[in-house]
Formats: sequence, structure tokens, C-alpha cells
Amino acid sequence: MITYVAFLRGINVSGRHKVQMAGLKELLSKQKLEDVKTYIQSGNVVFRSELENSKELENLIAKAILNHFNFDVPVIVMTISKLKELLDRNPFKTDDEHLQKQNYFVLLKEVPSAEDVEKLSKETFKTEDFLVANDCIFLKCTAGYGKAKLNNNLIERKLKVEATTRNYRTMSKMLELSV
Repeated sequence: MITYVAFLRGINVSGRHKVQMAGLKELLSKQKLEDVKTYIQSGNVVFRSELENSKELENLIAKAILNHFNFDVPVIVMTISKLKELLDRNPFKTDDEHLQKQNYFVLLKEVPSAEDVEKLSKETFKTEDFLVANDCIFLKCTAGYGKAKLNNNLIERKLKVEATTRNYRTMSKMLELSV
């Protein structure tokens, strides 16, 4: 059995795509995912599975949500070891709890083209620093993510890939829940 995390994009936001976490947990358990745990209402799930293909799990979860809740949700699945790797190689990593609140991880559903990454990397944002690293953008927002110009929608538009963003605390909590 492999332990995974799934990040769902766009549920329980502004009253749209409402999903109760207890219902999500039950639905995913019916998909033969084991030890399903959820964290907060924004679609963060830890589970175990015998399947070894993250893309297959993304499709399984997305299809189950579409069939049960009648809406399409982008899903990004990764192993716990990949999550730990992202936390470890965050270039903005700090032990200062106040500064940790400035750290975000923009998880990309796939690796964007080198040309699109190069174009985005040349851009500058007054209160944001970022590094594109394969299928993750490490993002530091000194004024907070709510005021960020480099937000999820802009990233998806510029890189032409689906993405979802999580803060440092959520990413750390997912690792903690996996134990």
C-alpha cells in the first residue's frame, strides 16, 4: 500500500461546488481507497491505495466526484514522499512561524512547457517571489496570498496547465496526517 495525498481544486469556494468532507471520505472509501482522512473544507485528502499510478488515481477521484456530486473538479494526487520532498526543497523554507505564513505551493497537474516557464520566470511581482520547479511553483507572498498578483488563475493562464494552491500549514498538516 502506498500513501497518497489528493488536492481538489475549487470545492466549497464562494458557495459553489459544495462537498461535505464526511461525504467525500465516504465516497472515496467506496472507490477502494483506504484509511481516507480529510483536512479542512477545501479538498485535502490523505489515503492509501494499492494503485501505483497517481494519474490513474486522479482520474478515479475526479470521475467519482463527477458521478456523485455532478460537477467536474481538477484533482492532483501525489505520494507522501513527493509531498515531503516539496516541503524539504522549498527555497523559502524557514523556521519562523510568521514567515512560514508567506509560503505557498502552487501544485501543477503536469509539467508546463519550457517556453511557458521561461516567459513566466521573466515576470516580476512587487510582493511575490517565486520559483518554478517542474510541477510545483514555490511562492512567497510578503503581502499575503489574498493580495497576490501571481495567483492560481494567472498561473494556469500563463503555463496552460491546471493548478491548485496550498499554504505551508496545509502542506505540513497533510504530511502529519499521513502517519
